[in-house]
Amino acid sequence: MDLKIDVSQENIQQPLNVFIKCSQHHYHTSVAARETAQALKTLAQAARGVAASTNDPEAAHAMLDSARDVMEGSAMLIQEAKQALIAPGDTESQQRLAQVAKAVSHSLNNCVNCLPGQKDVDVALKSIGEASKKLLVDSLPPSTKPFQEAQSELNQAAADLNQSAGEVVHATRGQSGELAAASGKFSDDFDEFLDAGIEMAGQAQTKEDQMQVIGNLKNISMASSKLLLAAKSLSVDPGAPNAKNLLAAAARAVTESINQLIMLCTQQAPGQKECDNALRELETVKGMLENPNEPVSDLSYFDCIESVMENSKVLGESMAGISQNAKTGDLPAFGECVGIASKALCGLTEAAAQAAYLVGISDPNSQAGHQGLVDPIQFARANQAIQMACQNLVDPGSSPSQVLSAATIVAKHTSALCNACRIASSKTANPVAKRHFVQSAKEVANSTANLVKTIKALDGDFSEDNRNKCRIATTPLIEAVENLTAFASNPEFASIPAQISSEGSQAQEPILVSAKTMLESSSYLIRTARSLAINPKDPPTWSVLAGHSHTVSDSIKSLITSIRDKAPGQRECDYSIDGINRCIRDIEQASLAAVSQSLATRDDISVEALQEQLTSVVQEIGHLIDPIATAARGEAAQLGHKVTQLASYFEPLILAAVGVASKMLDHQQQMTVLDQTKTLAESALQMLYAAKEGGGNPKAQHTHDAITEAAQLMKEAVDDIMVTLNEAASEVGLVGGMVDAIAEAMSKLDEGTPPEPKGTFVDYQTTVVKYSKAIAVTAQEMMTKSVTNPEELGGLASQMTTDYGHLALQGQMAAATAEPEEIGFQIRTRVQDLGHGCIFLVQKAGALQVCPTDSYTKRELIECAHSVTEKVSLVLSALQAGNKGTQACITAATAVSGIIADLDTTIMFATAGTLNAENGETFADHRENILKTAKALVEDTKLLVSGAASTPDKLAQAAQSSAATITQLAEVVKLGAASLGSNDPETQVVLINAIKDVAKALSDLIGATKGAASKPADDPSMYQLKGAAKVMVTNVTSLLKTVKAVEDEATRGTRALEATIEYIKQELTVFQSKDIPEKTSSPEESIRMTKGITMATAKAVAAGNSCRQEDVIATANLSRKAVSDMLIACKQASFYPDVSEEVRTRALRYGTECTLGYLDLLEHVLVILQKPTPELKHQLAAFSKRVAGAVTELIQAAEAMKGTEWVDPEDPTVIAETELLGAAASIEAAAKKLEQLKPRAKPKQADETLDFEEQILEAAKSIAAATSALVKSASAAQRELVAQGKVGSIPANAADDGQWSQGLISAARMVAAATSSLCEAANASVQGHASEEKLISSAKQVAASTAQLLVACKVKADQDSEAMKRLQAAGNAVKRASDNLVRAAQKAAFGKADDDDVVVKTKFVGGIAQIIAAQEEMLKKERELEEARKKLAQIRQQQYKFLPTELREDEG
Repeated sequence: MDLKIDVSQENIQQPLNVFIKCSQHHYHTSVAARETAQALKTLAQAARGVAASTNDPEAAHAMLDSARDVMEGSAMLIQEAKQALIAPGDTESQQRLAQVAKAVSHSLNNCVNCLPGQKDVDVALKSIGEASKKLLVDSLPPSTKPFQEAQSELNQAAADLNQSAGEVVHATRGQSGELAAASGKFSDDFDEFLDAGIEMAGQAQTKEDQMQVIGNLKNISMASSKLLLAAKSLSVDPGAPNAKNLLAAAARAVTESINQLIMLCTQQAPGQKECDNALRELETVKGMLENPNEPVSDLSYFDCIESVMENSKVLGESMAGISQNAKTGDLPAFGECVGIASKALCGLTEAAAQAAYLVGISDPNSQAGHQGLVDPIQFARANQAIQMACQNLVDPGSSPSQVLSAATIVAKHTSALCNACRIASSKTANPVAKRHFVQSAKEVANSTANLVKTIKALDGDFSEDNRNKCRIATTPLIEAVENLTAFASNPEFASIPAQISSEGSQAQEPILVSAKTMLESSSYLIRTARSLAINPKDPPTWSVLAGHSHTVSDSIKSLITSIRDKAPGQRECDYSIDGINRCIRDIEQASLAAVSQSLATRDDISVEALQEQLTSVVQEIGHLIDPIATAARGEAAQLGHKVTQLASYFEPLILAAVGVASKMLDHQQQMTVLDQTKTLAESALQMLYAAKEGGGNPKAQHTHDAITEAAQLMKEAVDDIMVTLNEAASEVGLVGGMVDAIAEAMSKLDEGTPPEPKGTFVDYQTTVVKYSKAIAVTAQEMMTKSVTNPEELGGLASQMTTDYGHLALQGQMAAATAEPEEIGFQIRTRVQDLGHGCIFLVQKAGALQVCPTDSYTKRELIECAHSVTEKVSLVLSALQAGNKGTQACITAATAVSGIIADLDTTIMFATAGTLNAENGETFADHRENILKTAKALVEDTKLLVSGAASTPDKLAQAAQSSAATITQLAEVVKLGAASLGSNDPETQVVLINAIKDVAKALSDLIGATKGAASKPADDPSMYQLKGAAKVMVTNVTSLLKTVKAVEDEATRGTRALEATIEYIKQELTVFQSKDIPEKTSSPEESIRMTKGITMATAKAVAAGNSCRQEDVIATANLSRKAVSDMLIACKQASFYPDVSEEVRTRALRYGTECTLGYLDLLEHVLVILQKPTPELKHQLAAFSKRVAGAVTELIQAAEAMKGTEWVDPEDPTVIAETELLGAAASIEAAAKKLEQLKPRAKPKQADETLDFEEQILEAAKSIAAATSALVKSASAAQRELVAQGKVGSIPANAADDGQWSQGLISAARMVAAATSSLCEAANASVQGHASEEKLISSAKQVAASTAQLLVACKVKADQDSEAMKRLQAAGNAVKRASDNLVRAAQKAAFGKADDDDVVVKTKFVGGIAQIIAAQEEMLKKERELEEARKKLAQIRQQQYKFLPTELREDEG
């Protein structure tokens, strides 16, 4: 019956749909009406059958009533359909039809719900809905039950609910009553499960965990409702398509949601989450052990051992805590122990991985990697996260919470990026990368700040405008982050993994296996402990836990043992020690052979090659000492590499040392080399033992002193053998280093891209010519020295090497700037050829030093020198091809500079009064020749100036002509000056100065012409050329005037003064130019040169007053030199290092001011010479005052250059302190000399004598030390006086201060001198070359000079000052030491006198003769004593005159 009703319902429902859709089509409507009638008939029969079969009258009435409602509604539906057909377009009719159809459908549903079972399902659904309302509260009360009980109840309720769900599914296949019963049971079980779930939610420790449980319970409620609805649908219409599948899916959903809740509650149980977290962490760190070829931390090897020990201790304690707390049910404490254990295991794994990495890279065949500057993966991850967050920000559908979440993500990742950039910029040494990281971080930070502002605005008002602003602000951030990510992806910043050798990997294996075993067993232990925390009453699980705990302990013990056994460098130290021991045995065998004169000579290699090998190996060993010491003290990973490298050098060291010794003829030299090599090997062995003990452990402080000591001994051994080798090298003239230097310079010529040129071809051409000629000169000298002094060839070869290095550099630049390129190639090729020639010449020089008498080697050297000279000419011709004109200018300039130097020499002769005429010539004999040659020079000058703008050939011709003419002119002027006679040196100097001015002007003109060659007319160099030409004409004119006036006594002084004024003006122009001087001089030099100005000013004033031509000439000559020297010194001092721009400007200004003032003075003297009046002479004082004022300012500027630390070197107090310190140094040097003395070797004599010699040395050493302290104390006292103001630190004007300083100086000098004499006397006495009397005298002199020093210092010192107390103590120490020495010497002398036995002659005549001889000797000694006393008195009287007054009074 139920099935019929269901079928009738469907049959009625389908025509209803047709009525609604097709009410305007007659045919379809009629068909639907018939079908509806048929279905209603079937429904009526079925309804009656159901009503008849039910025992519940109320249910029967309900079924019949609902069927009646269907019949009535269907009749109304057919009636309304008929009306709709009559009026097809009537909207109201259509609406009524739809309403009636809806009512019929509702009645049909009521009819179905009246079936048995359907109503029970609805009741069950309603019950579930009511029960689920318990989940809608904000918070749940905390649970009152223990966690295990609540967990057990939930599990039982979940099992019951799951079973009920299965019964519901099964009931849909049976009778309707079965479904009703199953639905009711399911509803009851759901209520129980819900109560158990709520109880479990009360167990949750956090609000978040509680809400997760509630959410899962809601999911179960929803799944349960869907299950009942699916069961109801299937029971109503078992043949409905897909109904069974839907029911099965609903049942599966209930089971899955129950399982999810059980799993969640299990995970949320105290300790469960910690266990899961621990397992995840252990799984993560396991990857570190897969291939440890990169460092995982900054731990050193011994830090790794300490970390393993500490973490194993923590792990042991936490494992005990896990077991105990699981047993007692203290789950919070259990979870805490699991967390601690997890951290300890991670620390153990990290330390093991780092230790394995260090073991791997410490193998000599491995190569260490290095950490990258940045992590590109971090940058890419941050970029992706920021982009996704920005998309969420600008998404119109984003809620306020999503926007805030996205903003948090952006802030987090941009902050991480900026921090990474900061760290990277601090680590990198690349300035470009540093700047880029900093700039990128700024861009990211700024764009983030702008975005945050727009996000705040959006959070306040979610308008479209604000969202658009936010979208615009994200663009620069995304762009900045993408750019930064792209830059960080540069391979340059990536990590480079280590290249670990197979031996290194094998060494790693025990550590890695132990660590992996530890991790696996720890994971099993934590899983077992997790299950025990929920169900502690499970004995088999406890035994499993104990097994895992035992495995973990064993694996950690194995790990510690493996790390200790595989300490880096230990194995290599053992191998190296064995190797060096073998080498020591070999060198001992060679030493024995050398002693027995049977050391076989090596004929397969030259002594030079052996010495080079030995030198190279010893140097390499020396370079390794500090790295090994550093590695042994704190870099374990490097220890193996360094000791292996060290040991590898010893076999070649022994071979080379034995080879060198075998070629030595001198047996002593042989033994020296072999012994020193053995000492080096033994010191290296000691070093290796110390390094092995240290092991690279920075905390093994007790080994560090031994390592340092061993390193020092090894360095001394290296130094000793290097001294021996250097001596041998100097003897045989090894030139390998020079050859390498020339070859390196040649190789730089082949470099593809030369540095950016800073000058023109002409500039480089000039320097190349200079160095080429220097090499040619050196080659000529080497030819000469090869015959006369072969031992000097080494220095010349070194000079040639240096010159070629400069030449190669400048030649490269000349080739780069030459046009066309063929010329540049030719220059480069010829400079390289010259390099080959220099190498051969240097090698021959070395060979000749080996065997100075080898005539064949001499011939070869001369041939090589000729070859070098030829190659120099080829270089010069290549340069000339580059620019023939400028090359000629360079040559001419060189010739002119030689002429200037020659004229300077002539001036020196003239000044000394030794420039004499030859053959009685007069000046008239040379005047015309001078004038004619000067005019020819003017013509050459014109050609030279015009040649700058013409062809190189014309320029070359003009340069050559001018050089020849100036040479000729200089010669005739020198002859003319000589003809004036040596009785008039000042006039001679005037004339030579005039031609020197012309030569200097020509030199400048040639330089300007060279610079202006081939330049356009408006080039600045053309203006320089015109200026130089103007100076040249002026100086030639001045020369002509001087020549004409030189014999006129009335005007030659005036003429000399005019020439000097012009010269000074030219020098001032050079001074005021912006050219930086080639060298600098000290400010003191500048101050010294101002004294010349002062003297010249006084001379000028005197000449102005006397108006004598001789005075004027002398003034002119002196002024020229004084002003020139002052300007040069001033400019050079102003560019002294660390001189500020302000002080430099000030110095240059006053240099100019001083010169201008002096020029005004000279011009005023010139006016006086033309019109001498008292008024004009009276004005001289004003001019001289101006010069004096400028000089004062100039001196102050020079003093400012020296800084605040400068003191006046002429200040007596400064001199005093300097002398005191000098005396102290002298005394310390003498003391060191004493320390090296040993008593002379002699046959065994009386012990007293031996004691005396030891006493002499000890006493002398004591005096030396005490006097050193004394002089230093005196120096401190001197500084204290200055600080107290009793003695000025400025130059002392008061006579007493000067006297005191002089007294202190002389006393300090006397102490130093007396101590030095004492040391010499002690040395001589010990060596048996001096008497004890001399020693006593020296000691007394030390005591006397010490007393004088104390008196000198006491004069002005504060008696209670600390320095004075130290001084007094030092003085007392000196006195005591001197007294001890005097007593010892006197005692020895007295004992010696007692011990000297006098042999008395027994014969009478012989006895008388003996008495007479003794009396004669006594009288002679008395006379010598008297003379010595007189001499001493005279010396003291002379010294007394120079003592300060205070000292005299004190002595008196």
